[in-house]
Amino acid sequence: MKAEVEARRASQADDRARRRTIYEGKAKILYEGPEPGTLIQHFKDDTTAFDAEKRAVLEGKGVINSRISEFVMRRLNAVGVQNHFIERLSPTEQLIREVEIIPLEVVCRNIAAGSLSQRFGLPEGQPLPRALIEFYLKDDRLHDPMVAEEHIAAFDWASPQEIADIRAVTLKVNDELRGVFGAVGITLVDFKLEFGRVREGDVSRIILADEISPDSCRLWDSASRKKLDKDRFRRDLGDVVESYTEVARRLGVM
Repeated sequence: MKAEVEARRASQADDRARRRTIYEGKAKILYEGPEPGTLIQHFKDDTTAFDAEKRAVLEGKGVINSRISEFVMRRLNAVGVQNHFIERLSPTEQLIREVEIIPLEVVCRNIAAGSLSQRFGLPEGQPLPRALIEFYLKDDRLHDPMVAEEHIAAFDWASPQEIADIRAVTLKVNDELRGVFGAVGITLVDFKLEFGRVREGDVSRIILADEISPDSCRLWDSASRKKLDKDRFRRDLGDVVESYTEVARRLGVM
C-alpha cells in the first residue's frame, strides 16, 4: 500500500513538472489549466505564519485542506454563492476557474481572537455584537495592512459596487458556514476570504476564490474551545494535522 501511495505521488509530481506554473504562494501553487479560463490549484503541505518567518512541512495537510475547501465550496455553490471551484482532479488538486484576483483579504469576525483582541484589548473568546468585516491589502512586503473602504475606492482596488457585493457575499458565507460548522460541534470564530473578477464580454462580476479551510478559518470545538485551526501551528500547540483531520472527519469528508 505504501509503495502505491509513493508511486501515485511521484506520478502527480511528474505531471506538475510538465505544467506551466502561473503562481506559487505559501500554501498553494496554480498551474495552467487544460482549457482556456481554467487553472489547476495544488494544495501544498507547507505551512507558514508571521509573514512566513515561521515555516514547516506538515505531511497530509494539503490533502485535508483540499477536501475541506472542496466540501465548503460545493455547499456555498448550492446556496447561490458562486465560486471558482469546478472539480477535484486528485487528492491535492482542483480544477478551478481563472479569475482576476482582487488584492484584498476580507476577514469576517464573530468572536474576538487574534489581532482583533490585541488591537482593542478584548478577551479572546468574547462574542462580538455582530459580524464584523475588515479589509486588508494583500501585500506580504507591507505585512498585509488593514485598509478602509475609502482606500479601496481611492486606489481603485475595487469599485464601490464591488465592495458592496463583497460585503453581501461575505455575510452570506458567514451565515452558511456558522450553520455548517455549528451542526458538527465547531464554532466559527472568524475566517478570511478572497474574491476575483470574471469577465463575460463587457460585463465583470465578483466570485469567491482561493480556499476555505482550517488554514483560513479559526475553528474551535464548541464544548471544549480546543483550537482546530492554524493557531495550533502559530502558537506551538501541536497536533496540527490531527486537528485539521478532526474537522474533516466531523464534516464527513475524510
